Amino acid sequence: MSSEVESKNRPDKRWDLRGMTALVTGGTKGLGHAIVEEVAALGAIVHTCARNQEQLNESIREWKEKGFKVTGSVCDVSSDAEREKLMKEVSSLFDGKLDILVNNAGTNIYKATTLDYTADDFKFLMDTNLQSAFHLSQLAHPLLKASGAGNIVFVSSIASVVSVNSQFAVYSASKAAMNQLTRNLACEWAKDSIRVNAVAPWFIRTPLTAPSLADENIFKEVLIRTPMRRVGEPGEVSSVVAFLCLPAPGFLTGQVICIDGGMSVNGFSMG
Repeated sequence: MSSEVESKNRPDKRWDLRGMTALVTGGTKGLGHAIVEEVAALGAIVHTCARNQEQLNESIREWKEKGFKVTGSVCDVSSDAEREKLMKEVSSLFDGKLDILVNNAGTNIYKATTLDYTADDFKFLMDTNLQSAFHLSQLAHPLLKASGAGNIVFVSSIASVVSVNSQFAVYSASKAAMNQLTRNLACEWAKDSIRVNAVAPWFIRTPLTAPSLADENIFKEVLIRTPMRRVGEPGEVSSVVAFLCLPAPGFLTGQVICIDGGMSVNGFSMG
């Protein structure tokens, strides 16, 4: 009798990540932290990575206290060798299969104008934001294929869709390339039962955006450009990422979903 009740009360498997495995890069702060918690709360077994061992240990301790199944390792995703080491660890941990890859790790360098960016700045941003996600997807492909229903989610940016300001020129280019990579891989890897999508957030309240949002003029401009007249919260992005990884939207692939309070479709604002 109890087994019948448990079966009836169990959520529809289409809306359940229990038993699935996931790798989320850059999971100790901001959006990455929220994504780890979201997919773990839905039952996934998660491995994450970060550059700082202390932050990684603290986050894992917090997640274990919440009952989440999360492990982690130190990795600088801008390094080819460290990416390869990370994927070997994931393959060993999950017995050669991976259900979900979330390419979240990324950064920006703020310069006053596009003319101020150097060749080294360009290389660093492309290596960290684009090449890392591209290479990790390549490395993860056999593991995702082996799962029989793999999912890749790229964390892009609204700056890949519309012009934000002069401090985002190189960052925007790296994320726009990520959007096209999303479409190409979705088409190429559909035959391997791998879905590929991306999310493109606007200003979300995270440590990365905190300095900008602390500037009264920037904050005011953000609100004016956003029809919902507020910034987003990490959970409003992580929930969409988790949705994309669920079995339910099984026919959804190759899409870049803007999470921006209407900013990208706001042609003109009256303030």
